[in-house]
Amino acid sequence: MLAKRIVPCLDIKDGKTVKGINFVNFRDAGDPVELGAQYSRAGADELVYLDITASHEGRKTFTELVKKVAANISIPFTVGGGINEMKDVDRLLSAGADKVSINSAALRNPDLIEDIAKNFGSQVCVVAIDANFENGNWICYLNGGRIATDKSLFAWAAEAESRGAGEILFTSMTHDGVKDGYANKALATLADSLHIPIIASGGAGKKEHFRDAFTSGKADAALAASVFHFGEISISDLKQYLLNEKINVRI
Repeated sequence: MLAKRIVPCLDIKDGKTVKGINFVNFRDAGDPVELGAQYSRAGADELVYLDITASHEGRKTFTELVKKVAANISIPFTVGGGINEMKDVDRLLSAGADKVSINSAALRNPDLIEDIAKNFGSQVCVVAIDANFENGNWICYLNGGRIATDKSLFAWAAEAESRGAGEILFTSMTHDGVKDGYANKALATLADSLHIPIIASGGAGKKEHFRDAFTSGKADAALAASVFHFGEISISDLKQYLLNEKINVRI
């Protein structure tokens, strides 16, 4: 059985790590290179860096940041934000990223998933899905949770897999930053219907929430931000707790 992964996520805005609640009200969480190096040393399995305001001017800055991160950590990391075409993927992988995460661009142009998988391999292509639970349905959103689409979470995840996505990173906007636990029912539905790894995101507040994402939610990895950034949970304590709960993690 593959080990479950613990994945700190660093949202980058103007070169700094920030964290919000329900995709708004951001506060500063520190230097992204320094934080990444700390997590690498602390036993994180992977990192995710998201350029959440990926404006055209910010892309050069972000590429430089990716180079610095690659030079300072010893674990795989995924980058996302503003990736719209193959040259963006090439630029970020060349800067040292291991995988790219695409979200809005994939919804607007699903062929991009196939292009990335074909040119770089499925393992490089993480399709991130931001979805909100509304009137009994999980609705997918574009542009960092700002624009609703007509796609539902489960149908879109299945299409992404069929087009070559290597992993699905599902963020519940309903649960984001609230620290009440992950969207385990939706996660389990994804895990049961797909054949690729599912990364849980949105809702971590205590160690039990990670356990539940792996057991009830059947997730392969659990991503979190503020509980790590603000020292509420240490990665080593979390992994020891999960081991005690009979969940296979790398120590």
